[in-house]
Amino acid sequence: MNRLQGKYVLITGASQGLGFELAIAFARAGAAGIAIVARNKALLDVARVRIQEVAPIRVLAIAADVSQAQDIERVVATTLNEFGGRIDILVNNASTIGPSPMPFLLDYPLEDFRNVLNTNLIAPFLLIKKVLPAMIENGGSIINVTSDAGITGYPGWGAYGISKFGLEGLSQTWAAELEESNVRVNWVDPGNMNTAMHRAAEPLEDPTQWANPEDVTEIFVYLASDESKDVNGQRFHAQVEEELSQAA
Repeated sequence: MNRLQGKYVLITGASQGLGFELAIAFARAGAAGIAIVARNKALLDVARVRIQEVAPIRVLAIAADVSQAQDIERVVATTLNEFGGRIDILVNNASTIGPSPMPFLLDYPLEDFRNVLNTNLIAPFLLIKKVLPAMIENGGSIINVTSDAGITGYPGWGAYGISKFGLEGLSQTWAAELEESNVRVNWVDPGNMNTAMHRAAEPLEDPTQWANPEDVTEIFVYLASDESKDVNGQRFHAQVEEELSQAA
């Protein structure tokens, strides 16, 4: 119940889908405060109320576009100011799929390609860079959300897949460079989930065959907690870990 007691959390892409379910799970695990970030303020405000119904904790709802460097500056500054200079857990969850249906690379619009990379790859780089000074002082956990499209180049997955390839490399490099610190970096592939983004990416598939986001949160809670304080530089598949946990 109190696996995250005293921890302060920042989650991007947290107004719905996996990010929202992670905020709920972290609140249930006893987090002291959670900052949720997304572009849509109305959805964020609804999410904030729902999280506080689960646990009476401090929830910051910060409307921001993480593809914009100035918004990232504001998000980190606001969170540190409101949480007494503490960010113990950073979850880089925000992603964009790009144009839907997704075009082949030959037809991919340049501005859309840049926007996907800015959101899915550059934003995690900047967020980690900005939170590290506070994290190094107190220790912390960084969790990046990846995809199987980041290890296999699927036709038609264009900039999204390429951004996740980059995120995997970014995660490995940060983990190696922080090996001697109290900050750990791991990354999680949540698998196929029934989310708005995945439905847009594969509109002809049956989303009822995919996992619900709330069913894949356990590995994230583990990585956020002190139970994983010696785990660094590892890739996890949330649905496989969940199956192993149930089997045990």
